[in-house]
Amino acid sequence: MVELSKSEIRKTMATSLGTAFGIVIGMVWTQVVLSAFNTSGMPLTTPGGTWSQWGIFVVIAVVVTIICVVAIIILSRWGGKQ
Repeated sequence: MVELSKSEIRKTMATSLGTAFGIVIGMVWTQVVLSAFNTSGMPLTTPGGTWSQWGIFVVIAVVVTIICVVAIIILSRWGGKQ
């Protein structure tokens, strides 16, 4: 039976959670780009909105990105502890 140390478990958890936050960032920005196309009159998936709605969407995406990046940094520091 293989024994895992706390540092190995932390490193694995931090890597997995960091990847999950990266996926969230990618999904949010995908929607921002698609909504920009829709707003400009080139709908790819759903009907577009207004430029002000798109601007709010960009601000939300930036905030989500900042929160996720901070979480990734904290998790990587936590996962790197010996």
